[in-house]
Amino acid sequence: MRKIALFCLLTVIINAAQAFCGFYVGKADANLFNEASQVIVAREGDKTVVSMLNDYKGELKEFAVVVPVPSVLQKGQIHVGEKKIFDRLDAYSAPRLAEYYDQNPCDRRVYEATVRRKAEMAPLPASAAPADNKALGVTVEASYTVGEYDIVILSATQSDGLETWLKQSGYKIPANSAKALAPYIRQNMKFFVAKVNLAEQAKTGYTMLRPLQFAYESEKFMLPIRLGMVNAHGPQDLIIYMLTQNGRVETSNYRTVKLPANMDLPVFLKQGDEFRNFYKTMFGEQAKKEGYRAVFTEYFWDMSWCDPCAADPLSPAELRQAGAFWVNRGEAELVAAPRPRIGGMPRPPLGGGAQPVMLTRLHVRYTPETFPEDLMFQETGDRQNFQTRYVLRHPAKVEPDACPEAQAYLDNVRKRQEQEAQQLATLTGGDINSIRKKLALPPAPPSKPWWDGLWGSTK
Repeated sequence: MRKIALFCLLTVIINAAQAFCGFYVGKADANLFNEASQVIVAREGDKTVVSMLNDYKGELKEFAVVVPVPSVLQKGQIHVGEKKIFDRLDAYSAPRLAEYYDQNPCDRRVYEATVRRKAEMAPLPASAAPADNKALGVTVEASYTVGEYDIVILSATQSDGLETWLKQSGYKIPANSAKALAPYIRQNMKFFVAKVNLAEQAKTGYTMLRPLQFAYESEKFMLPIRLGMVNAHGPQDLIIYMLTQNGRVETSNYRTVKLPANMDLPVFLKQGDEFRNFYKTMFGEQAKKEGYRAVFTEYFWDMSWCDPCAADPLSPAELRQAGAFWVNRGEAELVAAPRPRIGGMPRPPLGGGAQPVMLTRLHVRYTPETFPEDLMFQETGDRQNFQTRYVLRHPAKVEPDACPEAQAYLDNVRKRQEQEAQQLATLTGGDINSIRKKLALPPAPPSKPWWDGLWGSTK
């Protein structure tokens, strides 16, 4: 049982792409990763809104969260949000599986048109008696209750004194927290401390803690993660949904890399939990290859459309709830009616205009040793759409002698499925022979000796 969720996040520190046109059939959401922390960061200019989803498990009276903040926050700068906004962003941006069905090669015209179209649309490259506050170097700058949380804003001059104050005040923080608190004290940061007000929480009717949201101004665009490592046991997962106006967000002090994506994989991944298991294993393999020192991009797209869609884009009202304060308030107050779909994807928002919001989904698996610094970010000018999308291509059912094109098509299917098996083994580190056993390959034609036909007729 975790005694405290020490999840630092706030801050002083905080081209047209090829259309995929596939059929979405499955996704790998954040729940796939045990105890993965999720954060939404909406950033425009020097204004930032951070929303954090607490994954705390245990008695509510034991819960507390300690967050470094750039200044003393007023009560109006703090809000209790709803988990459904995280669920919507997760569903919209989750790694996805899409499927296609081959045309029957014996329909010559359709087959030739499909070959031409594929040639024209090649895939893109791929945190003793109590001493008085003054003696501890701690000042209570403000205190108030917001929703089910009792909140105190502190300033401190010594990390040992702050650790002592927190423990004397009933906060169940991990031992030796002073070392993690010290860098933020040196930067003259304040500390936002929240714990659950049990009486107020009972009134909400919720069995889980709702997300806390913070609005603040700072020139620095970063996310503190070091304090959250105090009670870490092994690598931790963090999923960040970045909402900006102009372009893709990346880290400036660590490598930001795109996960392998937009490739064909065996069709058996559609069965049961095969795809979820594949993605979890694949991500772990890629993180290990990077030595747990990289931040991975899982998704980047604007909020006007998607292809294939794992969920509808967020409405203006939902985007504002997620912290995108620049979205037109008038549009946000409209009742969002379900939008009709065109070719498997939703129409753009009313009026045909795109939402001025770009979503970057970042995923990092880190340890105290591999991420010794807090995450620093920058918004780039890159607007090239990207998603972790994997494709299943179902072969047509055709007999080898059904038409002159059939045998060549079946030969290509065998080669393609072997390539799919090789790609799956490479991504996951899996055994290629085990993967081959799961494939239902078309029967291979009888093989001829290599010399057959070398000198013409062998009669």
